[in-house]
Amino acid sequence: MTGDRLVVIVSGKPWDGVRGADRHIAEQLVRYARVLWVDPPVSPATPAHYRPGAGRALLPRLRPVADRIDRLSPVALPGLTRPGIRAATWPLVRAQLRWALRRLKCPPYAVLACSFDDVLGRFGAGVVNVLYGTDDWVAGAGLMGLDPGWLRQQEARSLARADVVAAVTPELAARWRGLGAEPVLVPNGCDPAAYAAVDSTPVPAVAAQLPAPVVGLVGRLSARIDIGLLEDIADRGLSLLVVGPQEGEWEPERWPRLASRPNVRHVDRVPFAELPGYLRAMDVGITPYQDTAFNRSSFPLKTLEYLAAGRPAVSTDLPATRWLAADGTDGRGLVTIADRVHFVDAVQSAAAVPRSAELVDRRRRFAARHSWQQRADVLAAAIGLIPPAVPAGDPATATDARSAS
Repeated sequence: MTGDRLVVIVSGKPWDGVRGADRHIAEQLVRYARVLWVDPPVSPATPAHYRPGAGRALLPRLRPVADRIDRLSPVALPGLTRPGIRAATWPLVRAQLRWALRRLKCPPYAVLACSFDDVLGRFGAGVVNVLYGTDDWVAGAGLMGLDPGWLRQQEARSLARADVVAAVTPELAARWRGLGAEPVLVPNGCDPAAYAAVDSTPVPAVAAQLPAPVVGLVGRLSARIDIGLLEDIADRGLSLLVVGPQEGEWEPERWPRLASRPNVRHVDRVPFAELPGYLRAMDVGITPYQDTAFNRSSFPLKTLEYLAAGRPAVSTDLPATRWLAADGTDGRGLVTIADRVHFVDAVQSAAAVPRSAELVDRRRRFAARHSWQQRADVLAAAIGLIPPAVPAGDPATATDARSAS
């Protein structure tokens, strides 16, 4: 066991924000190491909804947030993402990170960057530098309002400085392989235990009065979502339950009209612990993504979470969904992939299948094979925290990632 080592996770999301892949991985890595979680930097001028749990501070804050996990909330100058000021942002963050490491009295074993921000290769020899690609950020430049040319430069720098590169999908791994990296595939996962008691969890009042069948969508409402498919579902007379925050000015006219329909309910951000109650109300879960380069390199969390809750999943055609659907004979038929023309018909058909105990158990067993524990073990092996899995009869032994860096 290597539990005294420290892994620094420089996240693209605050600890109290939307629970993404980086937080799930952090919570699993504590089986092998301590974790220092680093929030995205904020300034005193940053709006409150961009700094949940961080407060409006003039100085960085370091505090424990879970067993073996400490959280650093760095502070930067107002306008921290503007080109002129941006040059000062990450030197400030790195200085605050070094301050936190001194307070913790523990040097980093590994620094894991969940973005192209300038932290890799900055903390001395022997530190394992890890680029963890949870999305194709270059493909998503337009959605994030960033210059794709500038992002490509940051991408090249990060790949060059990384000792270990992890990619969320085969598509992203292939693109980075073309840039000279050798990525480890670490797809998104799910937390099966969180949904083990979903069918005995009370349904929240906002969803309790929706007539069956209830079609559910969990996650952030953003340009990734095909609102036309949501409108088609409501037009068909199906109940639609949407759980998740609206991002920025996404569909400022169409979405309010849709959300006001009598067969539609929208609930903003909810704590992860409350999600099972909403999933219990759903008869089928949907992943209605647009066909974009950004989405084609993504791995939606929601699809596996529907299956972990024992619900059928219907998705638009994404490479990650095809990868899941093709995973062994027990994965066949658990995820329905439909094009835009046939999407609502596929949703109705999935909702009409009786929810037998055998089918629910099959969905949950399949989801359990794709748990965050399994995903974190792949990453932990890649960075040398644990030995890699060795096939039976293979005498090969693991080598520490440090020796290769």
